[in-house]
Amino acid sequence: GGVGKSALTIQLIQNHFVEEYDPTIEDSYRKQVVIDGETCLLDILDTAGQEEYRDQYMRTGEGFLCVFAVNNSIKRVKDADEVPMVLVGNKVDLPTRTVEQRQGKHVAEVYHIPYVETSAKTRQGVDDAFYTLVREIRKYKEKKGKDRKKRKMVGKGGKLSCRLL
Repeated sequence: GGVGKSALTIQLIQNHFVEEYDPTIEDSYRKQVVIDGETCLLDILDTAGQEEYRDQYMRTGEGFLCVFAVNNSIKRVKDADEVPMVLVGNKVDLPTRTVEQRQGKHVAEVYHIPYVETSAKTRQGVDDAFYTLVREIRKYKEKKGKDRKKRKMVGKGGKLSCRLL
C-alpha cells in the first residue's frame, strides 16, 4: 500500500491530486475515453493490493497496472504470462529515488511488459499508464481472436476492465 494507486486513479478520473485519504479497501470507477480513435469504457477497480485477493483480481480483470513507488522497491510483478499488464513507477516527482528508471525498464523487459513512469501529484504519465494498458488489452484480444480464427472488431465501444494492483 501507499504507492499511489488511488491517487493515480483519482487523477485520471477527476483531474486532481488528493493529498490525504483513507487507505483503499476497494473502489471502482468508470470513465469513457477515446484512445487511438476508438471509444472505450474503462471499468477500473482500485484495490489495496492485498496478496490474499490477488488471484480473484487476476481472474476477473482484463488487464492490470502494477504500481510501485520509485522511492521504494519492486517486490513482485507478474505470475501469469498471458495477462495484459503495465509496470508503473509512481511518485517520480519526489526528490529521492530508490528505483531508477533504467531498473524499472529492465524489470518490465524481463516480463515483456511496458513500463511507464508517473506522478499522480503532477499528473505526469497518468493518461499514458492507463492508455498503454488499454492498448495492451486490445493487442491481447486481437491476438487471442486471431488464434481462435474468429476475427472480430476489438475495442469499438467496448468495455475494458482494468485492475490496479
